[in-house]
Amino acid sequence: MKVILKEDVDDLGEKDEVVEVADGHARNYLLPKGLAVEATDSQLAKLEQKKQAKERKRQQELNEAKEKANKLEGEIFEIAVKAGETGKLFGSVTTNDIAEVIEDKTGVKIDKRKVELDDNIKTLGIKKVAINLHTEVTATVKVKVVEA
Repeated sequence: MKVILKEDVDDLGEKDEVVEVADGHARNYLLPKGLAVEATDSQLAKLEQKKQAKERKRQQELNEAKEKANKLEGEIFEIAVKAGETGKLFGSVTTNDIAEVIEDKTGVKIDKRKVELDDNIKTLGIKKVAINLHTEVTATVKVKVVEA
């Protein structure tokens, strides 16, 4: 019997996958526990629509990320902080600071967890910072740390 899994089932398949199982296994275990539904034509059509909607949403998110990347790519964002005579900062510039400056200057909201920074910036100067906007899209911006 062909069934569509409603949840991940160990040793059988993942959610929304169509699998062939023994009739008894389907009738006595999968269907009563709500782990699967019988793969009728209408259920298969619903599954296909669901997959298409998910793909459209993924494509839309990718396009939005590419637009944000084009807007940010090559930009120089200036952050003014207090520094000592040797150019060492009192404190540091964090991913949160960078995300706020980007939003203030461009209006593009960036989650601070998307800003890739090996360690907080602790000196004056220009640093390249990668921003992960999507699994497939990364923008590189320059952060110029100047003395306030």
